Amino acid sequence: MEEHSLLSQYKNCRLCRRLCDTDRTRMPGRCGMTSQLFAARAALHFWEEPCISGQSGSGAVFFSGCSLGCVYCQNHDIALGRTGKAIDIGRLADIFLELMAKGAANINLVTPTHYVPSILAALDRARAQGLTLPIVYNTGNYETLDTLKALEGYVDIYLPDFKYWSPELAGRYSGAPDYAEHAAENLAEMFRQVGTPVFAQDVRTAAGQDCPALPAGNFCKSSLTEIDFCEPDLTETYSSKAGLSGSASDKDPDESEACLMKRGIIVRHLALPGALEDSKRIIAYLYKTYGNSVYLSIMSQFTPLSDQLADFPELDRTVTEAEYEALVDYAIELGVENAFIQEGEAAEESFIPPFNCEGV
Repeated sequence: MEEHSLLSQYKNCRLCRRLCDTDRTRMPGRCGMTSQLFAARAALHFWEEPCISGQSGSGAVFFSGCSLGCVYCQNHDIALGRTGKAIDIGRLADIFLELMAKGAANINLVTPTHYVPSILAALDRARAQGLTLPIVYNTGNYETLDTLKALEGYVDIYLPDFKYWSPELAGRYSGAPDYAEHAAENLAEMFRQVGTPVFAQDVRTAAGQDCPALPAGNFCKSSLTEIDFCEPDLTETYSSKAGLSGSASDKDPDESEACLMKRGIIVRHLALPGALEDSKRIIAYLYKTYGNSVYLSIMSQFTPLSDQLADFPELDRTVTEAEYEALVDYAIELGVENAFIQEGEAAEESFIPPFNCEGV
């Protein structure tokens, strides 16, 4: 992306499906942000799916602002632009390189939609200075197709949400009743760009190198608990604990590296209280459309933040074990094989990192 063209991308902004047409060089758009880059955290992150975090952590850059503004957002302080530090394109490029120097498995762009032009310019700079890590695009999945098409050749791994199927739920919780149709359209474009998953093992094997065997289902140990849906008795389980500064695991580093995704898509779905049927429709759509060509991440970590949910009493609780087990069972019955699930103490605020501008 030529840096001199950045201002034109932010004027009459149409980066997301809000199509707010705001001149963000002068005032905030629907995302709550101007064209000035703001980031709230840039650090090694151990709480993503195992093939993203690996042993060394994902190099996550959390951007301030959000175009969706879900009422239950667990990162609401940064989504509302309440925290973050102003940076320029040069500093963002340096952050990418610093994360690589720290051993990050990838560069993980978290809520990046409204800053795509600046991010592409920073990636160009960082690549010219030696950045070689895979780029993860971690999104709520409400971009325009034009925004996604601009990412081709930059993004290796797409990590999109698929939040709702029901227009009623999407309208009530995100003010976006058209969410499902656009999320589906976006996912098709992402799949066109990156295709089926490629793991480190695939890369090494292609180069004629020895590679440790992957555990069943390509799953590694992480803060998530994964069950290989290929196993009829669901007994192959991998789990460990993670902290802000590191991840505890007894997995061999070489084996962990073999589990890292280098290219592909993981579609995240956060189960919401009382929305089991909507969740099932999403899982059914994804499996019918893509089979096991994309990975699913079926998440139970919904955390009710009571100060936000006064008008949404139905969300002022966690997802019950019965609700979540019913959703996982449904995925198994459909034939889903490539998926991650969460168990144990996933629904805790302790899984939300401090947005204190670390690394920014």
